[in-house]
Amino acid sequence: MSAPVLKYQGALAALTSEARRRLLERGGAECDTQVAARVQAIIARVREEGDRALFDFARQFDRVELEALEVPRARWDAALESLPSGVRAALERAARNIARAHAAQRPLAMEVETEPGVVVGRRPDPLGRVGVYAPGGRAVYPSSVLMGVVPAKVAGVGETIVCSPPGPDGLPSAGVLAAAALAGADRVFALGGAGAVAALAYGTRSVPRVDRIVGPGNAYVAAAKLQVVDAVAIDAPAGPSEILIVADGSARPDAVARELLAQAEHDPEACCVALVLGAPLAQEVRDAVERQARAAKRGDIVLSALGSRGAVLRIDSLEEAWPFVAEFAPEHLLIATATAEDDLSKVRNAGTVFVGQRASVAFGDYLTGANHVLPTAGLARAYSGLSVLDFYRWTTWQRVTPEAAAAMADDVGALADSEGLFAHADAARAWRLP
Repeated sequence: MSAPVLKYQGALAALTSEARRRLLERGGAECDTQVAARVQAIIARVREEGDRALFDFARQFDRVELEALEVPRARWDAALESLPSGVRAALERAARNIARAHAAQRPLAMEVETEPGVVVGRRPDPLGRVGVYAPGGRAVYPSSVLMGVVPAKVAGVGETIVCSPPGPDGLPSAGVLAAAALAGADRVFALGGAGAVAALAYGTRSVPRVDRIVGPGNAYVAAAKLQVVDAVAIDAPAGPSEILIVADGSARPDAVARELLAQAEHDPEACCVALVLGAPLAQEVRDAVERQARAAKRGDIVLSALGSRGAVLRIDSLEEAWPFVAEFAPEHLLIATATAEDDLSKVRNAGTVFVGQRASVAFGDYLTGANHVLPTAGLARAYSGLSVLDFYRWTTWQRVTPEAAAAMADDVGALADSEGLFAHADAARAWRLP
C-alpha cells in the first residue's frame, strides 16, 4: 500500500504542537543563513563592479553569454505579435480588469482643519521609477508582469522597469516580453535573481536605480529584497505559495482537492491546508486529493508539497476555523461554505479572500483584476497584497495663520521646554502676538 499523499490528517484540535508549529511557521528558504550569505556576496559585487558583475552572473547562474543587459523594444513587440491569439486575448482581458480594479483604488488628497487656523494636508505623489521582477526559473509567469506593471501605470509612475532572467537565447521568456509590451512597461532587462534586485536597488551604468521593487521571486530574490531595504522600498516579503480552505457540507470534495493541487503545483515548498467540517466530508476530500495528486501533470512538485506541508484537517464547527485562520494568515483563503458571505466578516489576516467555492483562486491569479502578488508565511498579519497604493509616496503639509501661531506658541513652548529642546521653545514663542 502506497504512503499517504498528505502530511497531516485528522482533527485540527488533535494536531501536535510540532505539526501546528510547522504549519504556522512557514518562513522558507529565504531565511536560510547560507542563502542570506550568498545573496550578501552577490549584492556586494554588483555594488562594487556594476554591469561587469551582472554579465558574470548571467554566465554563472543562467549559463548564457549576454551581448547586452537591456532587451530592445523591438524584441518585446515581436514577442507580443507572436503570441497565440487566444493567449493574447486572455492577457488583454486580464490587463483591462487589473487596470479597472486598481484605478478604483487611487487615493485622494485631503486637508483637515485641526483647530481654527491650522490646516494639515496630505497628497499622493506617484513614484518616479519602479522595478518589477518577473520570475523565470521553475515556472514563468507573464501574469505577474501584468500585476506589477499595470498598477504602476494606473498610479502614474514615471518609469516602469521589468527584470527577468535570460534563457538560452539571452532573452527573458517570450511570455514575459509580450506581457511587458502589452502592460506598457518602459524598459526590460535580461536580469534575474539577487543580481537583478541589487541592480535595481543601487543602480549600475546600464540599470537605473528605482524607488521601489515589486514582484515575486525565488528564495534568493526574496532574501535580496530584504537586504536592500536600506536603499529602496519593497513590497511584502514573499515565499512559496500557500492556501487555506474552510469548507462545510455545501462544498464539493473534488473542488476542494483541485484548489489544494492548484497551489501545490507552484512549488515543492507550497503549504496547502483545508479545514473541513465533519469527518465524512474530510475523508471525501482526502480521497479526492489522493486521486488527483497521483494523476497530476506536475506530479513530482504536487506530491512533494503535499507530503511536506499538505493537510486536510477536520473541524467540528465553523467557529473553530476562524482563530486558526487568523493565526495562519494565509496568502490565499478560500471560504467554501454555505454562509460564505457572512463568514467573510469573521476573517482577519489573509492576503486575499475568495468568497464561495466558485471563486476559484485560479480566477484571482489571472482574471478578476485583484492583484496576485501577496504576502506569504503568515505576513498577512501585517502586510497587504500589492495594490495601486504601493506606487505612491505621500507629501504632507501644514498651514498656520498668524492668529493660530500665537494661540499655539505657549503650549508648544511648554512642551519643548519639558523635553529640553529650548531652541524649539524659542522658535514657537517668537510668534506670540505683541
